[in-house]
Amino acid sequence: MADLGFFLKNVLVVSLAMNLGLIWKISHDGEKTLTSKWKWGDMLHFHGCCFNDQKNNRVEEEELLVSKRTEEILETTSSPAAAPEDWESVVINLDHGDPTMYENFWKQKGDQETTVVTSSWQHISYFSDVKNVCWFLEPGLVSAIARLHKVVGNAVTEGRHIVVGTGSSQLYQAALYALSPPNGSGPMNVVSAAPFYSSYPLMTDYLKSGLHKWAGDAYEFNKQEPYIELVTSPNNPDGFTRQDVVKGDKGILIHDLAYYWPQYTPILVPADYDIMLFTASKSTGHAGSRIGWAIVKDREIAKKMTTFIEINTIGVSKDSQIRAAKILQAVSDSCGQENQKGAETFFDYSYKLMAERWKKIREAVNKTELFSLPSFPPETCSFSGRTFGQLPAFAWLKCEGEVDDCESFLRRHKILTRGGKHFGAEHEICEDQHVESRERV
Repeated sequence: MADLGFFLKNVLVVSLAMNLGLIWKISHDGEKTLTSKWKWGDMLHFHGCCFNDQKNNRVEEEELLVSKRTEEILETTSSPAAAPEDWESVVINLDHGDPTMYENFWKQKGDQETTVVTSSWQHISYFSDVKNVCWFLEPGLVSAIARLHKVVGNAVTEGRHIVVGTGSSQLYQAALYALSPPNGSGPMNVVSAAPFYSSYPLMTDYLKSGLHKWAGDAYEFNKQEPYIELVTSPNNPDGFTRQDVVKGDKGILIHDLAYYWPQYTPILVPADYDIMLFTASKSTGHAGSRIGWAIVKDREIAKKMTTFIEINTIGVSKDSQIRAAKILQAVSDSCGQENQKGAETFFDYSYKLMAERWKKIREAVNKTELFSLPSFPPETCSFSGRTFGQLPAFAWLKCEGEVDDCESFLRRHKILTRGGKHFGAEHEICEDQHVESRERV
């Protein structure tokens, strides 16, 4: 199972929500010509770590290796542009992502399609729909969410309750609150299979509420106690589709499906789980609107999640909800038969963008011989009819050869990264576990 070898020894995560083509530029133009190819404001984001227990002092050897490989690349590159004189002062921040890569698509949309204008007297009340479990949820957003999921075919919404939140992070915390018994004998265990989303441990334990606690890697959880398992699919950071791994009789599942959209992964079946989390930042790129939504089967759980948000922020901005509804409707319109203009749909645009950037980063990795990337088996998307492998908004990158510490290695070259230890990837993970983690949604 050679395609799983990237999990072993040294592993690096590259978050490429802002610009996946950077790595290709590094290999194509060389280290010293990098900044001449990019706008100074395009600060990109990286994460990194190693699993090797033997820490050898290989700084000089590593730098000589990179210098030699860079010279080889430059010899094959025709007429590289001159680098700015202050290129040595540039620091490339690849530690966080920002989905501005979709900005050009939305700039091309007409004002009538996506612009929202509100008067000062509108949206004054706290309430949106008092008959709804989530009383601050705008009816227009409910319709837009249900319609888009039906058009894409990525989630079941019929007979479910929708809860809106200020991004999916707030909804995650609301779900933990709703699922943790207030009179339990101890905090509820919260687990996720490594490598897991790096913010899960922080968000779980941040308030130290006593209701729940981070219990680590789901593969290692063997307590005969109640637990909540987070299933992120496609998974951040490695990009693979997943199912739950603990499979205990005392477990409750939360499915984080932020990336289950056709620009990132083939849509295979409509997801049908008890609690499903989505967010506008990943689906359409509107991170600044701070809108996420949960699709919840159980009415009581939806009510408790609503209570958490009520106590936390007294609801969610109506202005953001109305803007999000307008954008989601525009996406659905572009995919439906009512779109007779022949214009490119959002999912066509975003798929092509992701495919091109993954092509470039794979070319870069193949040239440098210093890194390796995971391989994703192609599958046919029920939404688009395309057959392709995963196209994550990040890359799980392994350092090869003589590099012992990916994060330190890249930092010496002024590339800021996030170590794999933040994703629970501090030790080798057996191949059998990864076979299970790659099963489809």
